[in-house]
Amino acid sequence: MTVHRPPSNIASASTATTTHPSALALGILLLGGFITVFDLFVVNVAIPSMQADLGASFADIGFVIAGYEVAFGVLLIGGGRLGDRHGRRRLFVLGMAGFAVTSFLCGIAPDATSLIVARLLQGATGALLFPQVYALLRVLYDEAGRRRAFGRLGMTLGLAAIAGQVVGGLIVESDLFGLGWRIVFLINLPIGLAAAWSARVIPESRAADALRVDWVGIGLAAAGLLLLLLPLLEGPRLGWSAWTWISIVASVVLLALFLGWERRIAGRGGDPAVDLALFRNVAFSIGAVVVLLIYSTATSLFLCFALLTQSGIGLSPFEAGALFAPASVGFIAASLLAPWLVARFGNSTIAAGALIYAAGICWLIAIAAGVDGRAGALALLPPLVIFGFGQGLSMTPLLNLVIGSIAERHAGMAAGFISTMQQVGGAFGVSVVGIFFVRILDRQAGAGLSEAQRYADAFSGAMIYNVAAILVAAALIAVLVRIRRAGEK
Repeated sequence: MTVHRPPSNIASASTATTTHPSALALGILLLGGFITVFDLFVVNVAIPSMQADLGASFADIGFVIAGYEVAFGVLLIGGGRLGDRHGRRRLFVLGMAGFAVTSFLCGIAPDATSLIVARLLQGATGALLFPQVYALLRVLYDEAGRRRAFGRLGMTLGLAAIAGQVVGGLIVESDLFGLGWRIVFLINLPIGLAAAWSARVIPESRAADALRVDWVGIGLAAAGLLLLLLPLLEGPRLGWSAWTWISIVASVVLLALFLGWERRIAGRGGDPAVDLALFRNVAFSIGAVVVLLIYSTATSLFLCFALLTQSGIGLSPFEAGALFAPASVGFIAASLLAPWLVARFGNSTIAAGALIYAAGICWLIAIAAGVDGRAGALALLPPLVIFGFGQGLSMTPLLNLVIGSIAERHAGMAAGFISTMQQVGGAFGVSVVGIFFVRILDRQAGAGLSEAQRYADAFSGAMIYNVAAILVAAALIAVLVRIRRAGEK
């Protein structure tokens, strides 16, 4: 389980003074956070149904997930700056309405390609919506009210993740109005439009010193990442034909142009999407790699686990979601304990959490190999709880460790970049893990194995990347902790 973290604009100065917004205003802001996270998690339990209904390949469903994360992540900083400049409530309304409409487009998609395009648009509107939630909670409350509001937001996002698995699975399985998986998107339309209309009760605010939006830089980064993800997802199915390599080369060129453009913008005193001067800080550079690695393991595991439990073992969407729910509970428990554990034992606790995370996945791999039907699925519960606990213990305090290495005046920019790395990491992980998952699944077709065994073998092979990435991240966290200690002396 993993939830979004605050982007760059929460540290901006604002033209609004702290007020006492109504309970309805707070509820609407919390709803904005809820539906964004709920939609991320509900897709996991709906993926096998989408695949069957649309005749979608693994590459298609991988892009349904990765496309949303890339669009959300790359546009996140731009969304925050637009709210600073043009009004956070206004952008919240536009984002919420846009999220509702693009969710409707997802729900009526006639084929996999249409669904992928709709998900890209949905991610883009989510990037308009989500930053405003954090910014408005920060500027509309005094210090005491802010602590309560952010505490409720944290609880809301945690509940959204659990609801996405359990309630989402129930919605898909219930086949409301004969719509199947489509209802998980269509339900956002009335909710989102009602929230957008009701958002007029939220006080407006702007930043007095809002940064300009670097659209050229954002465009280069988005195009470069999409041209990288597309061949990684489609390459295994198409035998790595010539266009996949051309796409990878084009991606490298565009990302190099992005770096050159950002350097040029900063050099002439502009507002780059990412200030490359941040990477002169070795601790921050290492931390950015750690975030990319850790977050690359989360979404990919959810996807492969959904296919294992539903397409392989034969669980229904609700049963699969309910089976995964204890992992979310473990994540929340660890998230609540993490601040106390870090204060008591130091930042090495984060590396220990990563090792527990890796151990949980290894245990999950071992148990999955022996599950050959629905009756044995409950044996997956203990490793899922350990996995969730380790994930929460490593992810929750990690961002504070990484951003804490940056001077306060650059904290907003650093937070925005790290938030983007979370989403890009998730998309990258889906792409890489898909290479192993598809190869193993195809290789064993016609080998006389049960579907449960085929999917268990594909899951185990794909998760080798996850374990390796987490172990490398744990080692880098240990290095980062030593650097921080040396800097404090």
